[in-house]
Amino acid sequence: MALRHLRLIAVNIDGVLLNDTFSPVIHRMVVRNGGVYTAELERSVLSQTQLKAAEALGVPGTPQEVVEEYFRERAAYLEGDPVRVMEGAGPLLERLRATGARMVCYGGLARGHFDEHLGAYASYFDGPGYVCTDAFRPGIREIAEDVFGLRCDQALFIDDVAKVAETARQLGAAFIGHPTSFEHSFQRQLMQRAGVRHLVGALDDIDEPLVRALDAEAAEGRLWPVEAAAGS
Repeated sequence: MALRHLRLIAVNIDGVLLNDTFSPVIHRMVVRNGGVYTAELERSVLSQTQLKAAEALGVPGTPQEVVEEYFRERAAYLEGDPVRVMEGAGPLLERLRATGARMVCYGGLARGHFDEHLGAYASYFDGPGYVCTDAFRPGIREIAEDVFGLRCDQALFIDDVAKVAETARQLGAAFIGHPTSFEHSFQRQLMQRAGVRHLVGALDDIDEPLVRALDAEAAEGRLWPVEAAAGS
């Protein structure tokens, strides 16, 4: 199913290809320290650099200390709920590969995280294969323009975080939202607020008709809703 406009498909690692092991840990840290887990707190933490996320958590300690506490907490969490490849990830990558577009995986953790958990799927991805975006979250412009030499409107991003959707809208990139099923998450509501029109609950929902629809929308410049006129 060759595409006529989109040239790159970028797939987030944690929350899309791998299970969400971030939201539950963040929620646990906030609540344990007497905080209230709100949509705005979640929005200010997810898809930020580690130090900025640590500042936004409202947890005692310096940002670096909070980051270190987070990774200790995450390690404990993973003992009961380890990292796993999401159901449907392999077939999804097969479908996306069949589009002829270049593909890349990205996320906020170092390359070793990709190699450990998705090394068996590395052949699906082009260029560097994986881009760590911790230094430039969320990384849409950097991945599309700097890594692949494309315009943002030529790239499709598949992510579980609304902040990425907001940036995609600002830059004119295509976006598919795959919000986490974590019971305390606000990502689905935040994506809807950001104007995301393509939300999926399972990777199997990202099929050829959906990708073709996004390709057509990108070609015709109608990826995102048009803002209502002032005073209307």
